[in-house]
Amino acid sequence: MQTTDTRAESEPRLIVEQGVAARVATIAEPVIEGLGLRLVRVKISGLSGCTVQIMAERPDGTMSIEDCETLSRALSPVLDVADPIDRAYRLEISSPGLDRPLVRRSDFERHIGHTIKVEMEIAVGGRRRFRGSLVGIEGDSARLRRDQVAPGEDSEVLLPIGDMVEAKVTLAEAVISESLKRGKSQSGETSDGEQAGGRKPKGAPKGARTPWRDTRRNRTDNSGAKQFRSDGNGRAAQHEGD
Repeated sequence: MQTTDTRAESEPRLIVEQGVAARVATIAEPVIEGLGLRLVRVKISGLSGCTVQIMAERPDGTMSIEDCETLSRALSPVLDVADPIDRAYRLEISSPGLDRPLVRRSDFERHIGHTIKVEMEIAVGGRRRFRGSLVGIEGDSARLRRDQVAPGEDSEVLLPIGDMVEAKVTLAEAVISESLKRGKSQSGETSDGEQAGGRKPKGAPKGARTPWRDTRRNRTDNSGAKQFRSDGNGRAAQHEGD
């Protein structure tokens, strides 16, 4: 019998959305949890039209192509009824990926030792952006050993997770290497490189992002037809300084 991590399922997010994204999250989260998944992040962008990205995962951190498709099919009619966006948009469902956002305390615990980037809503020591190695968790705060420190500054800083706008793992060589090693030991999993109805190439990273786009979500299209496609993990790594 398969068991689930009940703590992971019920654990609240400490970093949450604001505004319209928060409304979408409130609507989407019960649907996501009903499928045995958990919400990671909702992000709304206006590049090339409006895109509503909903990032989700299983309690163990995995998320397959099939999971993305199932969630998109379940979520689309709910969003149609609630209508939280006042313009045409495209719905994108994806897994967290290698450079995943950290939103729960357990996310930070699992990534101790990795390099992360943090943007604060409330400045700490006169700074809002930090980059460095995550060295530990103290209560609901993350202790970071910064990459770049000015003379006279402490190399370590304690950042309240609830005051963060965003925290994410960087695409460091250690993260990619670890994911590739895990992927080589797995078989039959889906990957970003997979085309709809195809198979995952062996050795693809387990943590690779797997977005699905539901093109029907553009409300200027009244045909009602759904079309799914795998976009692949095409985002280039972007360097952000401390």
